[in-house]
Amino acid sequence: MNKVYPSAQAALADIAKDGQTYAVGGFGLCGIPEALIEALRDSGVKNLTAISNNAGVDGFGLGMLLATRQITKMVASYVGENKEFERQYLAGELELEFTPQGTLAEKLRAGGAGIPAFFTKTGYGTLVAEGKETREFDGEHYVMEKALVADISLVKAWKADKSGNLIYRRTARNFNPNVAAAGKITVVEVEELVEIGELDPDAIHTPGIFVHRIVVNATPEKRIEQRTVTKVA
Repeated sequence: MNKVYPSAQAALADIAKDGQTYAVGGFGLCGIPEALIEALRDSGVKNLTAISNNAGVDGFGLGMLLATRQITKMVASYVGENKEFERQYLAGELELEFTPQGTLAEKLRAGGAGIPAFFTKTGYGTLVAEGKETREFDGEHYVMEKALVADISLVKAWKADKSGNLIYRRTARNFNPNVAAAGKITVVEVEELVEIGELDPDAIHTPGIFVHRIVVNATPEKRIEQRTVTKVA
């Protein structure tokens, strides 16, 4: 089975549809699948639910899909860097399922592991727990959170072999492994593609069984969300 596609557009052409749920890897702008997000924008599909730690920035990352009004619901843990997100949310144009960061990671991990739900202390007694089942264990109170499974997962990795075994680079790993496992169809964008057998099995972070399609983007932009420098006296 050939998993390698010639472009991000080609990888999404026959699977992107209106009304789907997308899980998207990354943390801020670190480790985001830039080319795949752009291709999703260009596809014109709409009424999407996006699951991601955050919503990119204005004009880049998932911010591009907000600008074109293709996203109608966000499941995220942080949205503070995107003014268009704020405007749409406050105007009632965008639905938000605000989720604590660790809970979001576990919801994706559980979805990839086939676990339908789990209990966590996080959010008990707050707005996060409204409408959810709660339970007491050994005198402590917990809220039940349902797992997340996406129709399509968009993932960024550093290197892949042609079977889809993935290696992430440093902090760009972030949410990507959980997102990769939680997709019914997982499309990955990589900087390097090697032959099967060239990767050290002990170095692989995501096994190829989770990956369905691969796109090479050898020169991603890799924007820095907030640049901080120190002046030298």
